[in-house]
Amino acid sequence: MKPPRPNRLRDTWAGTTRPDRVGERLRVAGWVHRRRDHGGLIFIDLRDRTGLLQLVFRPEEAPEAHAAAEALRPEHVISAGGELVRRAEGTINPNLPTGEVELNVAAVEQLADAETPPFAVDDDAAVDEVLRLRYRYLDLRREHMREAFELRHRVVQAIHRQLDERGFLELETPMLTRSTPEGARDFLVPSRMQPGDWYALPQSPQLFKQLFMIAGFERYYQVVRCFRDEDLRADRQPEFTQLDMELSFVDEEDVIELCDELLRELLAAGGVELELPLDRITYDEAMLRYGTDRPDRRPGMEIADLGAAFASSEFRVFAGALGGGGVVRGFRVPAGTGELPRRRLDELTEQARGLGAKGLVWAVVEEDGGWRSPVAKFLSEDEMSAAARALEAGPGDTLLIVADAAPVAARVLGELRLAVAPPPIGHDLLWVVDFPMFEWNDDERRWDALHHPFTAPVAPGVGLDTTAADLDSDPGAWRSRAYDVVMDGLEIGGGSIRINRPEVQRKVFDALGLPAEEAEARFGFLLDALRYGAPPHGGIAFGLDRLCALLAGRDSIREVIAFPKTASGADPLTGAPAPVDARQLRELGVRAAGGAPATPSP
Repeated sequence: MKPPRPNRLRDTWAGTTRPDRVGERLRVAGWVHRRRDHGGLIFIDLRDRTGLLQLVFRPEEAPEAHAAAEALRPEHVISAGGELVRRAEGTINPNLPTGEVELNVAAVEQLADAETPPFAVDDDAAVDEVLRLRYRYLDLRREHMREAFELRHRVVQAIHRQLDERGFLELETPMLTRSTPEGARDFLVPSRMQPGDWYALPQSPQLFKQLFMIAGFERYYQVVRCFRDEDLRADRQPEFTQLDMELSFVDEEDVIELCDELLRELLAAGGVELELPLDRITYDEAMLRYGTDRPDRRPGMEIADLGAAFASSEFRVFAGALGGGGVVRGFRVPAGTGELPRRRLDELTEQARGLGAKGLVWAVVEEDGGWRSPVAKFLSEDEMSAAARALEAGPGDTLLIVADAAPVAARVLGELRLAVAPPPIGHDLLWVVDFPMFEWNDDERRWDALHHPFTAPVAPGVGLDTTAADLDSDPGAWRSRAYDVVMDGLEIGGGSIRINRPEVQRKVFDALGLPAEEAEARFGFLLDALRYGAPPHGGIAFGLDRLCALLAGRDSIREVIAFPKTASGADPLTGAPAPVDARQLRELGVRAAGGAPATPSP
């Protein structure tokens, strides 16, 4: 890091001073981090973005500076100059990069006062999140927050460096576009010049990056802001940032191999070494073994199918599930993981019911191979032995088993597996591939795209050369050319090979129940473009906030977003969302709910 341009306020970054500069006269500037009065000597820890430097004020050497230091308080802004000296033996701070030196202050200038902050800035103690967001500019002064944003910066710089070397062009897409259905609600913006018409903020640059490929740019990327009006969780915000990429004349292998190499560099920016190639598992395998298409493999405890073990069982719970086309599945909680007392097992049973299961069967394997379980009396020794073998279970292990429809069993066991897992260690990354094209929406009695409707489909038994004529089969049997990359049980990136023929795109719209007129109205510009020679192309988008949060060891992406919203979508700092002036509404030709109609301005 280059030193700042010298001026009357500063010529050195405080956190970069080292013993090799002892004897030099330096000037630093920043905030008062801590102040300590030792009955004559006054010590101040000065903080700038690079770290801390101890300042010493000696009354006999610099009486004016010492007198000024007596009035300084935390978060005052100052500039100080003097000689850099070695700390006395016994006062060195080995935990501080600048801990061997201190600035013997000859002159100090107070540049700004500061009121007492609503929470301490000089430590990382827990603070109510709403208070942190209300005073976010103070929260961002804290060391652990600065470190998170320095990490984010390194990741973004690695993106630009790596993709530039690989021939990508950084291109921008519109922030104001038309509303298109992409799985979440759009944020809408009224048009003043066309009253009654609306723009939408982009949920992603999906259609525009495909147009870049049709335009012949071949390799595009963008670190881009996206917007989705959806209910928020720790890993969601109404506005978020993603790394968006698209490539022409590629297949899945090309995209995945490039992303493996890119991820290695991005994780290295966060101090994580990544071995390549990343593992890959199919969607079906992920759902069976982990109960989710975003598996975290670190806890182990894989789910196994127990249908063969209980195929002839007379226990009505198992027999009923298997006879009705369902499954019996379970996993083993190793004896060394921690005891599961009866009260905890009852809690897990209630959790399973809350997730949609009819119940939960639990059993503890005893020394003789038998089970300590409420259902043991309904099972034969052969059944218990076969199930224990399928789960690789031994004495002291606890078995958790669900008998239900396959999607229910997967969802419930996937959640319970994480609920009983010990705190994970390290990181786990893998690809999930070979997704179904659609999932059935039972409430609306229609198919929904599992990724998005621009993903290339694969007809049963046809493979990658699927044409429109091959897509007359049951849409529920179609697969897709989609792929997701998962880190620590969270999807950090998802993409696919796209549709590049208009007739195939229309078949997908038909399968989704999208009438031709509506498809033309919403996506006519894409369908038109596909008729002018679209290369085979595919891409991916990485959730930059989520990736940085995982690398920084934070539970919420709000910790790596400078000015995030609360779970309700509010901004305590600015008060957004907020009412607007009636004149603004009249100019836009809209009115607030319950308000008087607004007329467009002439």
